[in-house]
Amino acid sequence: MTPVINKLDRNAMAARVARDIPDGAYVNLGIGLPTLVADHLPEGREIVLHTENGLLGMGPRPAPGEEDPELINAGKKPVTTLPGASFFHQADSFAMMRGGHLDICVLGGFEVSVAGDLANWHTGKPDAIPAVGGAMDLAIGAERVYVLMEALTKDGRPKLVRECTYPLTGRACVSRVYTDLATFEITPDGVLARELVEGLTLGDLEGLLGVGLRAG
Repeated sequence: MTPVINKLDRNAMAARVARDIPDGAYVNLGIGLPTLVADHLPEGREIVLHTENGLLGMGPRPAPGEEDPELINAGKKPVTTLPGASFFHQADSFAMMRGGHLDICVLGGFEVSVAGDLANWHTGKPDAIPAVGGAMDLAIGAERVYVLMEALTKDGRPKLVRECTYPLTGRACVSRVYTDLATFEITPDGVLARELVEGLTLGDLEGLLGVGLRAG
């Protein structure tokens, strides 16, 4: 199969997620790729960003040279605050996560199954360092879980799979997957694929991933 040359870059992937977050939503952005979503939120839309280390009202990345070393997200990356932002103990932050107070969380992923199972904290390899953080709490606590990840690994293996092979973060928790090839909706009737990149057909995508898809 001819390699896909029209893949979205990481900022374009994050922008797709940001576009789909509704006005008034309370949202947690996971470590890594999901943090880019903060830089692409539409102007005029009030979205309150939460970070598990104890901040509500997080803004985008600071301009170079304007970083405050004491103002970071859960991934230890510099952030800004928006008017009305608040700080609190990490225990209170986890209570928000576990208590169903977040509308959406955006997480990275190693694998997502067609049933919506998520594996994103450990590859199971002997030399890998487990890093679950608050992912399990978010996966079961947020009303909707969006996963932002590349569709394929560096060696070409699919990350949207029939069944996860890595240790699970949560079962049947993912509602939507955003990738560099397409956006996927996880539904009881199967996986819907929409917004395929230019030049990629549904049949091509099924061939790359090895799972059955329906047009979204």
